[in-house]
Amino acid sequence: MATFLYRLGRWAFVRRRLVTLLWVAVLAVGGVLAATAPAAPDDGFAMPGTEAQKAFDLMNERFPGGHADGASARLVFVAPSGQKITAGPNQQAVERTVAELAHGEQVTGAVSPFKAGAVSKDGTTAYATVSYSAKAGGLSKGATDALEQAARHGRDAGLTVEIGGNALNAKHEAGGHSEVIGMGLSAVVLVITFGSLAAAGLPLLTAVVGVGLGMAAITALGSTLGLSGTTGTLAMMLGLAVGIDYAVFIVSRYRAELAEGHTPQEAAGRAVGTAGSAVVFAGLTVVIALAGLSVVGIPLLAKMGLAAAGTVVVAVLVALTMVPALLGFIGRRVLPRKARKGGGEPTKENGGARWARFVLRRPLAVLLVGVIGLGVLAAPALDLRLGLPGDESKPASTTQRRAYDLVSEAFGPGYNGPLTVVVDAKGASDPKAAVSEVAKTVSGLPGVVTVSPPRFNKTGDTALLNAIPATGPSTAGTKDLVHAIRGHAAGLKTATGASVLVSGTTAMNVDVSQKLSDALVPYLAVVVGLAVLLLLVVFRSVLVPLKAALGFLLSVAAALGAVVAVFQWGWLADLIGVEQTGPVMSLMPIFMIGVVFGLAMDYEVFLVTRIREGFVHGEPPGEAIVTGFRHNARVVTAAAFIMIAVFAGFVGSSEPMVKMMGVGLAAAVAFDAFVVRMTIVPAVLALLGRRAWWLPRRLDRLIPDVDVEGSKLHTAAPEPAPVRESVVV
Repeated sequence: MATFLYRLGRWAFVRRRLVTLLWVAVLAVGGVLAATAPAAPDDGFAMPGTEAQKAFDLMNERFPGGHADGASARLVFVAPSGQKITAGPNQQAVERTVAELAHGEQVTGAVSPFKAGAVSKDGTTAYATVSYSAKAGGLSKGATDALEQAARHGRDAGLTVEIGGNALNAKHEAGGHSEVIGMGLSAVVLVITFGSLAAAGLPLLTAVVGVGLGMAAITALGSTLGLSGTTGTLAMMLGLAVGIDYAVFIVSRYRAELAEGHTPQEAAGRAVGTAGSAVVFAGLTVVIALAGLSVVGIPLLAKMGLAAAGTVVVAVLVALTMVPALLGFIGRRVLPRKARKGGGEPTKENGGARWARFVLRRPLAVLLVGVIGLGVLAAPALDLRLGLPGDESKPASTTQRRAYDLVSEAFGPGYNGPLTVVVDAKGASDPKAAVSEVAKTVSGLPGVVTVSPPRFNKTGDTALLNAIPATGPSTAGTKDLVHAIRGHAAGLKTATGASVLVSGTTAMNVDVSQKLSDALVPYLAVVVGLAVLLLLVVFRSVLVPLKAALGFLLSVAAALGAVVAVFQWGWLADLIGVEQTGPVMSLMPIFMIGVVFGLAMDYEVFLVTRIREGFVHGEPPGEAIVTGFRHNARVVTAAAFIMIAVFAGFVGSSEPMVKMMGVGLAAAVAFDAFVVRMTIVPAVLALLGRRAWWLPRRLDRLIPDVDVEGSKLHTAAPEPAPVRESVVV
């Protein structure tokens, strides 16, 4: 492989104008196709196989036009101090507001609180429920604007009006400028690392091209493949991350080859042949991690993973072709000015080499400190509770949180998360009696405040009941109640002939959390197992891939521990603006594994391939570690700082789930890059010595030699004469 990539790098360098024009043309075509493509579909969060999804499907079948899984809003009205909401003027203001919404865009129903009995016992508070035909992600701007305008009209009448539910969630923008800030921080880190504006700008430029093309493809294929707007979120974030990383790896190796006296053309070829090989296999590990999201069983998550995997493939292709082409235009200007005048970069002992020698002197102590430290940080993860935080976790400045608090105070926390009990009485001899028995059983369960009268469909064979829990939507008590109702379903089926299903947003959140928990171990097994096999081919070693996987698990566990400590236990919560502690978002562990695994294997492959390269070329194991750190520690450190800065930017978000993502991903990258890859890895390799590269003879014969370290390049023909096309210096 190294020989093929070497030739590819030289070819791209020579044909730099053609290669650059081809990429620009492809990007332009992608942009045109994206601009003219039909609109992407509404966001969907279907959960095939779960009881809540089965109930949603049954409701849509038996209650046509009801849109059971559509968006909803809850307008909470509070009378002025000392007054009742049932007083004439106040009640009229509520009725006008609800009537105004009833005829709004995409609205399927708006129920007055006075008809639905949604008035508090003290008469001061009431709430109205508004249902929409579209999901939250598919609501039009006109629909959300009408909702907010109706609330303003209620406030103009002297009432306190707040809006809960998920209808306004689509209006949230999680920063908007995060990518721009990330690019700015990346530029600063790269300038400091490389000491050259040309070297710093090239990775940013190629990363933008790769991400632009990937996002254009997602948009262009959105209607055909059912890729919603949310699908590209992960692709944007990871495409930018790996796009910068891969270009940095190749540019760094190009500079090192120039320092050894090679011509720019030969340096480009050798950079792509060696660092490019590491990029290919690092990219494959990321693709494995992202494509592995398909095993979770959530269609939206699978589409996000596959779309991001496609963007990573584009980033690899850009790094292997466009980067050497642009190096052809830049030439020696990729070096700092002092190094350019001296013919290359200085090769003196740097910080990376000094750190490697420090670890080599006391590897066991360093290993124990690193492992024990991560183990302590991971300890809180033993108390991990998963859930999908709702309005109760939003900042108190948001109308959703204020609506939640008002309902909790006036009615009780369970009114914020009612359970929808669907009774399919088609097989019952007396449907009404069967539904009555179900209502009696549910109302008698501990933790149920009240059960609404049944609402039958037109044919009278299906009914809906609303069961109000005594506890909030994301509490363990409500989760236990969902399981308790489902536990009685079999007995009710036998006694009445009616099937009982529990659904609603709260029950769906319980099912999502359970499904993600169940998928965690299979996902880890698939991703880590395939990656170990891939790294076995890359490093031709049994122990190095196992060490890489175990180190990754340590860093992820420590990051989850940090998330639990902050967002579940409340440590340092005030410092980063966490207003309400609660369960960790259900998607967090799997999402973190997918993203961090890819980035961790990037650092592992790039760092350890250089160590193996030194070993293969005859250096003793310890000296090979020093050589690898001398050349690549600074680049890995820079790449990690870039990612930490980008992810930490999300900590300032007002959205708790985005904030949690920022803390978890930034912590995971920091632990993996600086504790695992830069500390534990050299310590383990030092303790293993030559045994680190041990491979049984039978495997040695079976595994193909991909020559990722580029050993064949050192026995290749003499360096050809420079091509006629001049190089800018």
